[in-house]
Parts: sequence; structure tokens; C-alpha cells
Amino acid sequence: MKTIFDQRRIVSLILRIGLAFAFFYASLSAFVSPNDWVGYLPQVIRNIVPGTTILPIFSSFELILAVWLLSGWQLTYAALVAAAMLGGIVILDPSLLLITFRDISLVFMAIALYALELGPQSSPKK
Repeated sequence: MKTIFDQRRIVSLILRIGLAFAFFYASLSAFVSPNDWVGYLPQVIRNIVPGTTILPIFSSFELILAVWLLSGWQLTYAALVAAAMLGGIVILDPSLLLITFRDISLVFMAIALYALELGPQSSPKK
């Protein structure tokens, strides 16, 4: 019989895999085809640092975040970082909403993971 604790672990794993996949894919694709991705960096960032300079740094951070999410270590912090990063992508360049609207769903996945990890860590006693 599955307990609430087991169900929470399964839901956490599903959310972590979904979020990590998005970060892994974007990161690896940006390393392979940087010209396809540099235009998606917010213009405000590219005004400060050239896109060709910041993209490998950002992509490395995405890769680290994906591994962090999958590791399960300090998930509340990982979920907050993921939500902030994805939210920042949408907020900093609203002109790309036609492309980045999916990131809003990912923000809510990260918030759900955060809320799940804040909840009670064991099943209630009957």
C-alpha cells in the first residue's frame, strides 16, 4: 500500500525530471548551436554583456541546475532558483512571450516542487 510519503516522493521525482529536462535540453542545445539560442537571451542582458560571452555561462548554470534538481539535494532552494530563473526569462524580455510562454508553466512546476518540499515529510499517523 502506497503511503502519502511514497506519493510525495513520486510527485517530486516527476516534477524534478520535467524541470531538469527543460534545463538539460536548453543547455546542451545552446552549446551545440549557440547561434540558435543567443537571440533568446534578454536584450537587457545582451546590452551589458555580449550574448556570445554570457550564453556559455548561462548554459553551464542551466546544466548545473538540472543536475541539482535531479540530485534531490536542498530541493527547496533548487526549486526557487529554477522558478526565479524561468520567471526572469519571461519578465526580462516580454517581446518573446510567443516563444517563452511555456516557461510560465515551468515556473509553476518549480513553485509546486517548492511547495511540495516545504510540506510535511512523513505521512500522518492514523
